Amino acid sequence: MPNIVVIGASAGGIEVLRSIARSLPRDLQAAIFVVTHMASSTPSVLSKILRCPGGIRVSPAVDGEPIEPSRIYVATPDLHLLVEPGRVRLTRGPRENRQRPAVDPLFRTAAHAYGSRVLGIVLSGLLDDGALGLYIVKSEGGTAMVQDPNEAMFDSMPRKALAIVDVDYVLKAAEMPQVIEDLAKEPWRPVEPERARAVRRQVLGPEDERMSKADDEREMGKPSMFTCPDCSGTLWEVQEGDLTRFRCRVGHAFSPESMRDGYRDDIEGALWTAVRTLEESAAFERKLASLASDRADEKTANRFLDVAASREQQAEIIRELLMKKDESGREAKEIA
Repeated sequence: MPNIVVIGASAGGIEVLRSIARSLPRDLQAAIFVVTHMASSTPSVLSKILRCPGGIRVSPAVDGEPIEPSRIYVATPDLHLLVEPGRVRLTRGPRENRQRPAVDPLFRTAAHAYGSRVLGIVLSGLLDDGALGLYIVKSEGGTAMVQDPNEAMFDSMPRKALAIVDVDYVLKAAEMPQVIEDLAKEPWRPVEPERARAVRRQVLGPEDERMSKADDEREMGKPSMFTCPDCSGTLWEVQEGDLTRFRCRVGHAFSPESMRDGYRDDIEGALWTAVRTLEESAAFERKLASLASDRADEKTANRFLDVAASREQQAEIIRELLMKKDESGREAKEIA
């Protein structure tokens, strides 16, 4: 039964994680790995939030440390948390779904290393990080659990996982600790030797995790007509069951929803750049008009002023578009 538990959460998931961690027994026969989306520049206090006197041990993950039972390993800012046979890995590999740490790399590496011994859990969150990872956990023989979307503060991550994964458990937060404990009742076992040896024989992939050549998108996918929102490189399109994903040469990876999110932000950035360029150009035209007036060349000065007024008008139109809110109060970029 599972004794490697991987949990992914985003918005609205911290309180759920806290209730799970504080309800688990101190001697739980499982190692738990937790990834939440977090700002890269802000120190994480999640391990402190999850700790409970007399409860299961909780600490930030350390690269290369051994995997032990009765532990919760918490991801740290700006580093992917990965699982290898017998040890923890931290890496600054390319962002996935525009996140680092991201849920999918944790789930994927745990599934590849431990197969049927993995329990994957997706909690409250926005967009769909974790859905593909949970699909891989299930496809490798593991167990899939999802927070009841009707209870989740943000139901996007749970609903996306349910849409593509044959989930074993859909539970409310209060029900999860007992099921985790029941699934992990078998005594802790060391790494399965055959599977561990197979994983160790595989070469390092572009995201600095152990990946077979067959899993490389350039081998199993096809170039798409799209470019990476993060580095503008060519994206390969890969089909995983019913889910399409995209990945560039350097390793940035996207679900369709995170791709849409990336392009939306690119559009906003391009529009603000246009506003700045138009306003700077208008200011320069006015400078030229002033110089022409100093030479008593009013005809030329008026021509410069006309151009300046036109560009200021264009900049104002774009600025109003960016600042416009729809009926639900979201910024215009939310409906771009």
